[in-house]
Amino acid sequence: MSNVLTDAELLAQITADRRAGMTVAFANGCFDLLHVGHVRYLQGARAEGDRLVVAINSDESVRRLKGEGRPILHEGARAELVAALACVDYVVLFDDPTVDRLLLMLRPDVHCKGTDYTVDTVPERETVRAYGGRVAIVGDPKNHSTKALLARLGGSASA
Repeated sequence: MSNVLTDAELLAQITADRRAGMTVAFANGCFDLLHVGHVRYLQGARAEGDRLVVAINSDESVRRLKGEGRPILHEGARAELVAALACVDYVVLFDDPTVDRLLLMLRPDVHCKGTDYTVDTVPERETVRAYGGRVAIVGDPKNHSTKALLARLGGSASA
């Protein structure tokens, strides 16, 4: 059974997990060219709850955020790679500009963001606070990036 789920499948699974008394942590990102910074971010997010949901930007969403030439890996491959990590319970793809819709649907106990944010700069912080959740900053210092990897490989990339 794959842990890459549709919105409806994810909601059903989270509902069952909550009935079993589990807490839910939520993380999101592009995860294009998976690197150690991603892994540390997701491990930190996992430590915040009994279950970890990871929302991955669709290919079109990545293009809007990062520009032409991105993503390097298509959404199916990125979802499969992230889903294979031991710390990740569920993966869902999203095409929205933010994860507000998913946050309102799932109402995770904790919305986790990387260290390039502060609690006060997380775009979805008001959404999370409105339903009674909390925001956590997790992972190691932001000194790893896909952009830097591509530059080292001689490629070019947008931020």
